[in-house]
Amino acid sequence: MKGPGLFSDIGKKGRDILDKDYSYDQKLRLFTRSAAGLGLTANSVKKGGLYSSDITAQYRYKNTTVEVKVDTESTVSSTITLSEILPFTRAVTTFRLPDYNSGKVEVQYFHDHAGMAGAVALRASPTVDLSGTVGSHGIVFGAEAGFDTTSGTLTKYNAGLSLQKPDYIFSLTLGEKGDTLRASYVHHLDDQHASAAVAEVTRRFSTNKNALTVGGLYELDPSTRVKAKLNDGGKLAALLQHRLRPGGSVLTISGELDTKFLNKNPTIGLSLALEP
Repeated sequence: MKGPGLFSDIGKKGRDILDKDYSYDQKLRLFTRSAAGLGLTANSVKKGGLYSSDITAQYRYKNTTVEVKVDTESTVSSTITLSEILPFTRAVTTFRLPDYNSGKVEVQYFHDHAGMAGAVALRASPTVDLSGTVGSHGIVFGAEAGFDTTSGTLTKYNAGLSLQKPDYIFSLTLGEKGDTLRASYVHHLDDQHASAAVAEVTRRFSTNKNALTVGGLYELDPSTRVKAKLNDGGKLAALLQHRLRPGGSVLTISGELDTKFLNKNPTIGLSLALEP
C-alpha cells in the first residue's frame, strides 16, 4: 500500500528491531502452500512445561484472503481480507469463537498523502476506533481515538509523528491517553537498510519514570542476521537468525541475560520454521 500508511506504522521499524522475533520458548512452525492458493501452517510452542498448538488454513483468491485458525484451547479465529473493494481501500473482518462479541470490521484507506482506518465491533453496543495519518516527503503526522458507545467515553486517544530520511527514521508518539511519551530513532548502516541501530526512550508521566532501550540489527550475509538489545534495567538480549534456504526455512536462537544478577542462568529460546 502507498502513502504514509496507518497510524500503527509510526515507530514500527524501531519496534520491529527491538521486539520482533525475540522468543524464549521452544517453537516449531510448519508451513506449506499449494499452487491453488491454499496455505497450511501448524505451530507448536513449549513454554515452561506446557505445550500449546494451533493450525491455520489460509486461502487466497484474487483480492480475497480467508484465514481460519484453531488452537488447543478450542478457540476458532477467522480473518477475511478484501483488497481494492474500492480504489485504495482494504476491508478486514475478524471474529473469534466461542466469544460471539469478538467480531470486528475494519476499513482501511490508503492515499498518496493520507491514510485512514475505521473499525467497529460487531455487538449491540459497539466500540468505534478511528485513526488517520497525513504526510509527504517523509514527514507523517497521525492520531487515533477509540469511543465506547455504551458508556459514551473515549477508550483511547493517541498522537504521533514520524520523520523518515534515507539514513534515519525518527518517531515520536504520545500514547495511553497522554500518559506515555515515546521517542524512537533508527539509523540505517547500509544503503539496503538491512542493518541498523536503534534507541528508544519512554517517559511515563503518571509515575515520573523514564525507560531507555538501545539495540541493533546487523546482516552478516543474505541468509544470516544478528540482533541485540539492552535496556536500563540491565536486561541484555541477543538473537541469531539463519535462513536455511532462500525463501524457505528459518532457524532463530534467542537468549536473554540479566546483567544485574549474573549468577542466574540466561534464558534461551529456539524457533524453527520449516517450509517445503
